[in-house]
Amino acid sequence: MPFLRFKGFTTAFLKQLTPSLVEEFSKLVRIPKDIVKIEQLDIQVITNTPRSVEILMFQRAQEMHDAIAAKLNRMLMDLGYDNVHIFFIILSPALYYKEGKPLPYSQARTV
Repeated sequence: MPFLRFKGFTTAFLKQLTPSLVEEFSKLVRIPKDIVKIEQLDIQVITNTPRSVEILMFQRAQEMHDAIAAKLNRMLMDLGYDNVHIFFIILSPALYYKEGKPLPYSQARTV
């Protein structure tokens, strides 16, 4: 946790992007690299939809969310992907469970 979920990208591209993305994301958010999760959404597009990145994480300061989106956008643009929609799905620590138990507040502040 956090989870970065990519839609509309190839597996090969995501494997190429992952090392630098995890490095940059963990620096910005100030979390260990090993808790950053990268996933590829395997969906069937019904209508014309853009590539997107969903970022599921606990609430941070607006400036941090802005910095994450700007950095990710720059990384994708540098690799030839423009017009990618980036959005956050904010998770609530009180509603996040591991092994059926709520995440302790102290742990939620670090993830």
